[in-house]
Amino acid sequence: MSTATNVLDVRKVNKSFHDPVTIPVLKDVTLQVKPGEFVSITGKSGCGKSTLLYILSTMDTDYEGNVVIDGESTRGLSGARLSAIRNEKIGFVFQFHYLLPEFSVLKNVMLPALKLSRKSEQEVEADAMARLKELDMQDQALKMANQLSGGQKQRVAIARALINDPLIIMGDEPTGNLDSRNSAIVFDIFQHIAAEHHRSLLVVTHDNDFASRTHRNIVMDDGRIVA
Repeated sequence: MSTATNVLDVRKVNKSFHDPVTIPVLKDVTLQVKPGEFVSITGKSGCGKSTLLYILSTMDTDYEGNVVIDGESTRGLSGARLSAIRNEKIGFVFQFHYLLPEFSVLKNVMLPALKLSRKSEQEVEADAMARLKELDMQDQALKMANQLSGGQKQRVAIARALINDPLIIMGDEPTGNLDSRNSAIVFDIFQHIAAEHHRSLLVVTHDNDFASRTHRNIVMDDGRIVA
């Protein structure tokens, strides 16, 4: 187990776009996420929420400041190490599920663990079935991903995000395409992940009702954290 007190430690992150004039997008963003904490980030469109998430997920390395994940500074790490951190420590859930239509539900959930290649294919399959069962999707396991409803696809995407037992799940508008019933299901699943698995969640959302029910809501405006 990790000895770091925070799963995520963000220190004075600044980011500008240069196209062709320099526009600051993030200004001195500092935040922490503790183990098992369910945190939301809200703010109007263009305030820098998704840009911040992209940096925190180690996908964007062009910024000033530092992002520490599980006690390890990601500053200046090689692409290979960043990729390993993403695979082992971060689960992703996006607004669009990004399931591969040519694969079954089960295979979609297995893919990140097969890529990590720490376990045999049989063990990965058993893990994937356990995740699907936890999300009440086990009876859909052998269907092709494109045969599912939108809400079901998002549950499969969450199962896939959980397969490598990450320390933190990062979500970018994970309920953005769902109706209120499916949004509520996704919220309950996230709450369960925080409480039962003691995993951290950091979710960017436009849904103020969703945000108000998380442990903590970070409000952004014009590239800064304002509340």
